[in-house]
Amino acid sequence: MKTLKLFTAIAFTAILGFTSCQSEESTEVGTNPNANSSTSPTAQNFERASMNDGSNDDFLDGNPCTELLFPLTATINGQEITLISKLDFSAVLNILGEFNDDNDSVSFNFPIKVKTSNYTEVTVNNQSELDALNQECEKAVSEGKDAISCIDIDFPITMLTYSVGLEQTGTVVVQSNKQLYTFMTSLNTDELFEVNYPISATSSNNTSVQINSDAEFQNAISECLEFENEEEEAETMAAEVEAILTNTKFKVDSFITAGVNTATDYVDWSIEFTNDLKLVAKNNVSTTLSEIEGTYNVSSETSVFLDINFGSSNSVSALNNNWVVTSYSNTIIALQSKTDASITLTFSKF
Repeated sequence: MKTLKLFTAIAFTAILGFTSCQSEESTEVGTNPNANSSTSPTAQNFERASMNDGSNDDFLDGNPCTELLFPLTATINGQEITLISKLDFSAVLNILGEFNDDNDSVSFNFPIKVKTSNYTEVTVNNQSELDALNQECEKAVSEGKDAISCIDIDFPITMLTYSVGLEQTGTVVVQSNKQLYTFMTSLNTDELFEVNYPISATSSNNTSVQINSDAEFQNAISECLEFENEEEEAETMAAEVEAILTNTKFKVDSFITAGVNTATDYVDWSIEFTNDLKLVAKNNVSTTLSEIEGTYNVSSETSVFLDINFGSSNSVSALNNNWVVTSYSNTIIALQSKTDASITLTFSKF
């Protein structure tokens, strides 16, 4: 989600693909109190929002600040895989997700190529060089100089340029994130700019917003960063819940449906969550009853979810649901139906 800001010196006149025009007759000529310098908060917001996003492959390189370039070959948990495109990510994720209590390992067949947050392609020759990029990324994150990747600006947008005397010198039509990043990092100290609002953007919660001012852009960023933090917190909790469940047997402590607690229907049953995302329900009293197998999955958005599926028409199929985890400890998992808050389920460890 985060990308590293690597400073580059790019001549302002070399911005490719921009539509620029200078006009002494512009209707915007004159003083403009809303003009921003290259060091203003608005400039920093647009610069960080336009950085190259390298977060989609973090499960491979552990570095949200670099984008892996194809083709590349890596050994995933002992299996060598050549990746030609992002379509091959699913094969990697299948290997990494086979067991949820193992120590996953990823090693690259160097050299590999990556694209940094300033859109520069870099050849990485060994793990030490990759580790150095990781350290730079961590530093950028800690200093608030990493990418703001939770909001996507809808292009094109238009920038109005001004001299330090606040007279308009031209307009620049920006067509992409890369062009916007180049524009922002190429501003000289004697150049000012203003965004020609309104613009539109899409936040990471898939909400489309119209932005009418620098202040509204700052508010949109603050809101999406808050949502992003909630997602990250939920992801951490999901990992904790999965660790508590894995290779552990539970009993139904409470199961309330339509105001009635039916936990006694499951008093003889144990529910085991295996390390390969399987469920095994076993009746510990009647040896004539076969074990019932199912599957489970822990996921998160801004909440943590536990999906349970034992199939249909068996003694424990009523437990099937996409549950919201409402609370948990090392011994108890409390759940609520995602679609009906009146249905609750509590597991406790045997």
